[in-house]
Amino acid sequence: MAKTVDDHYANHLGPVYTWMIGDLDAAFSRSDRELDVLPLPSKAGSTAVDLGAGFGLHAIPLARRGFTVVALDSYEPLLKEMATRAGSLPIRTLNANLLAFRSHTPKPVDVIVCMGDTLTHLATQSCVESLFGDVAASLSPGGLFLATFRDYVSAPLQGDARFILVRSDEQRILTCFLEYQDTTVTVHDLLHRREGAAWRLSASSYPKLRLSPEWVVERLSSLGLSVRRDTVPGGMIRITAAMPGSARAADAEARFRGNVGPSA
Repeated sequence: MAKTVDDHYANHLGPVYTWMIGDLDAAFSRSDRELDVLPLPSKAGSTAVDLGAGFGLHAIPLARRGFTVVALDSYEPLLKEMATRAGSLPIRTLNANLLAFRSHTPKPVDVIVCMGDTLTHLATQSCVESLFGDVAASLSPGGLFLATFRDYVSAPLQGDARFILVRSDEQRILTCFLEYQDTTVTVHDLLHRREGAAWRLSASSYPKLRLSPEWVVERLSSLGLSVRRDTVPGGMIRITAAMPGSARAADAEARFRGNVGPSA
């Protein structure tokens, strides 16, 4: 039986999440490059919110760029790891439900990020719509919303391709298996751990939403944001949505579009 996302992370995936990422220096470098091409606000005192912040792959680079960051995640051990890594950087960590972020954050906000596959972790498509509405209501004029997610709609994996080796070393092997339903995909995470001369298997599963990239673009556009969609290395869909604002922000957005190609 599939668990909730929170239970799955608390009891299975969360304790090995940092290991699963692999080379952390390389991961932080990728996050830096993701932010480098964006039309981020450059005014003094800019604020950012990181939804599903984990151990800080984007919150820490944002803080290093001068943002005051509120970082939310439902798995507290990763937030504690972030706090250790962040040191004196201006990051406030919150163990909280992402859908309640507006009650914890300053208004207006200059940048909101929701990276990795966090959007698909929400319980229903209605929850995603509710989050988008709160994002639009929270962004300052010229503010930016950045999200990435996996497209489980356009080309569902078939047969043996649904078995994916995530990471392995001498002590652990993490494999996942995808089981598609109409509106969700059940992710079965299979973790083998070496215990002496033997291997022990632990397994857990949880649902992810199948979000159509076209639907995401349409929903954000309907809220008055200027939206572009592209695909980033690793196959993730990237959504960049800007709140209408100053001429300076519009010029930055135009330069960004020139860097990454045509909009969706």
